[in-house]
Amino acid sequence: MRLSRVGAALAGVALALFLSPQAGADEPGGTVGPAIIDGGNASSGPWAARLFVDGQENCSATIIAPTWILTAQHCVAGSGTYTFHIGSLDQTQGESATGVSIHTHPSADLALVELDHAVSATYSPLGSPGAVAVGDTVQVYGWGATCTDRPEIECQAQLLKVANVSVSSISCSDYIGGTAVCANRVDGITAGGDSGGPMFATAPDGSYVQIGVASTSDRQSFTAYGNVTVYRDWIASVAGV
Repeated sequence: MRLSRVGAALAGVALALFLSPQAGADEPGGTVGPAIIDGGNASSGPWAARLFVDGQENCSATIIAPTWILTAQHCVAGSGTYTFHIGSLDQTQGESATGVSIHTHPSADLALVELDHAVSATYSPLGSPGAVAVGDTVQVYGWGATCTDRPEIECQAQLLKVANVSVSSISCSDYIGGTAVCANRVDGITAGGDSGGPMFATAPDGSYVQIGVASTSDRQSFTAYGNVTVYRDWIASVAGV
């Protein structure tokens, strides 16, 4: 089934390597890129969703409502059938669902994918303004490869990974110029297969909330995530959450 498209087409030039796992080291269309480098295996991630394009593992994502997935716009910029494995740390397991429509933000690297049926899960709680600040240590999650020294398709992680990063800005730019949360490596860093995956922070009220969507990385020490707290009104207008 071919997806219908809603919203603006992907545009702009990346200031750093964008994270689509279909991108090679320098340009779109290469081999599958690495995901979290170093870090460790996640112990929990009931909101996690693995994105496949025509059956090929592609990006990370989160389920935010029974029929809605949040991911990066560049992960769903092409044609094909988009399917998800939802709610398991193991990307080969979880409930399967298929995307039936895509809604893209007009100026940020964010996309919402509507599913063909409701999925019962622990939905990712989304942060509001004030949930993250410069200097915070936050967590990033994703699947994909864990190597940079051989073809990246050879070292795909089967289990969800997590790493700590330190927030350097909450108003930098994502892949297409939208407002992003930027961060530097603490014990790991994101790369190719982490596209669309979440960044979580502990908000002032103590809740653990998603405050970013993986967009770009230099695959060594720096990463940028679309700032979910800035685009909460748009997410709510589409997905109702």
